[in-house]
Amino acid sequence: MLIIAIKIVYVMLSLSLLMAFIRLSRGPSLPDRVVSLELIASIVVAFVGVHAIDSGVSSLLDVAIVLALTSFLAAVGFARFLERGGPR
Repeated sequence: MLIIAIKIVYVMLSLSLLMAFIRLSRGPSLPDRVVSLELIASIVVAFVGVHAIDSGVSSLLDVAIVLALTSFLAAVGFARFLERGGPR
């Protein structure tokens, strides 16, 4: 039963990654693209977490934490960039 649930989660994460990538490529404005890029980073963290559960390798959770912290710092950097006027 757990194997089926993990496969369903992989499919759902893949679909959400595809939709976020579409928003990244077609986003009408820079803030839309920044939000979709942050969403993609969160989905990648979820992929790593699910893979850690699937494979039983607990050190992958450390990788997920580092990815989450890095994406948070990138979000702060993008927000400051957009606050100061974005590309001129």
